[in-house]
Amino acid sequence: MVDSVSTVAAGADTSVIGRNRLAESFDTFLALLTTQLKNQDPLSPLDSNQFTQQIVQMTGVEQQLLTNDLLKKLVANTGSGIATAVSLIGKEVRADADVAALANGKAEWVYKLDRAASDVKIEVLDSKGRVVQTLAPTDNKAGEHTFTWDGKGAGGQTMANGVYSLRVTAKDSEGSAVPATVAAQGVVTGVQQIDGGTVVTINGAQVPWEKITLIREPPAPATTASNSASSSAGGSNSNTTGDETSPPAAAQ
Repeated sequence: MVDSVSTVAAGADTSVIGRNRLAESFDTFLALLTTQLKNQDPLSPLDSNQFTQQIVQMTGVEQQLLTNDLLKKLVANTGSGIATAVSLIGKEVRADADVAALANGKAEWVYKLDRAASDVKIEVLDSKGRVVQTLAPTDNKAGEHTFTWDGKGAGGQTMANGVYSLRVTAKDSEGSAVPATVAAQGVVTGVQQIDGGTVVTINGAQVPWEKITLIREPPAPATTASNSASSSAGGSNSNTTGDETSPPAAAQ
C-alpha cells in the first residue's frame, strides 16, 4: 500500500511541501497547547519548560527550511546569472529599460516609434520621477531614434550627475497615440548581484540582466580623421535625436 503522506509527486518542490507540512504541524501544536493550558489541573500545572523546548524545535525547523531556500537561490544565481552576465562585460547591449546615467554632460537613450508621428514629446525624469526637461524632436518618422541629452534642465541649469529616465509620448496627425518604446543601449562595464538578482551596468545605470534584448560587439573606434571632422562640425553638447546607424551583426 502506498503511503500518500510520504509520497512526493515527481517534480514537486520538496522545500515547499516541507514548509506546508511544518505550518500545519505548527498550527496543530498551538491548538493543542492552547487546549492543554485551558484545561490543565490548577493543582498540577503543565511544565512550561517542555512547551518552550517544543516551540524552539519547531522554529528551528522553519529556519532550516528558509536557509535551504536561500542557498538554493544563491546557487541558481551563481550558476546561471552572474556567470553568464560576466561574459557581457565589454559587449554592446540593448536592454528593455528607460534609464541612463548622466555623466560629463551626456546621457543617451534609444527610442522606437511604431509608426510615423506628427507630435512627439520627450521628457527626462530624475530619480524621484520629476520632469526636469521636455523636448520636441523634429524627426518623427517610424523606426528607431537616438536621443542624447546634454544634462540641461528646463531652466537651462546644469543637472547633477545621476540616473535619469526617459518618457516618450507620440501622436499621429489624427491625434491617436503612437506606440513608443524606450531602451537602454551601451557597453556593459560591470556586473553585480543586488538582493539576490544579477544586474549589469549600461551607460552608468544598473539594469537587470534578464532585460537584455540584444548583444553585439562594440563598434570599431573611429579614425583620427573622422574624429577631427566630427570635432569641427560641432563643438558643444546639445540635445539631439537621430536615426541609429545600421548596427553590425549581432554577436550572441
